[in-house]
Amino acid sequence: MLESLSQKRPFSSIIQTVKTLFLSAVLLTAASIGAFAQSVHEPARGTAERSDILNTVRPMVEARLGPPVEFVVNWMRSGSGWAFVQLSPQRPGGGAIDLYRTTYANQAEYMDGIITFALLRYQYDRWNLIDFAVGPTDVFWQGDPLYAQLPPGLTPY
Repeated sequence: MLESLSQKRPFSSIIQTVKTLFLSAVLLTAASIGAFAQSVHEPARGTAERSDILNTVRPMVEARLGPPVEFVVNWMRSGSGWAFVQLSPQRPGGGAIDLYRTTYANQAEYMDGIITFALLRYQYDRWNLIDFAVGPTDVFWQGDPLYAQLPPGLTPY
């Protein structure tokens, strides 16, 4: 009789171990799903990530609108190695930029101001500008296969 009780204990110990491993796997899976859903975030003011993203967009904007430029950030999201921004460029201190005194002077009447959108990718230990639009009159990224691969929540619409 004692032998049969001792034989049941190892089996119940195995069952308990399997239950513990299964529960751990379920909890880890749930945690990773939650982390993936939260992977898109807005880089906080003053962070290196936010500064690096803006400094990657700045040369392109300054080449087209003239330097110096600072940004009002309307939308910025980053996640899974991608970033998307919607920026309102201005002169330092809040000065307006005259679109007719930029490289866009001949296109100004067809543009919706100088609001700037940019898609960036983090590769080779730095942010890289992948796509941009200045003054678009529509949601240019809708239907573009490049944007279909982005994590949900990266773009505003």
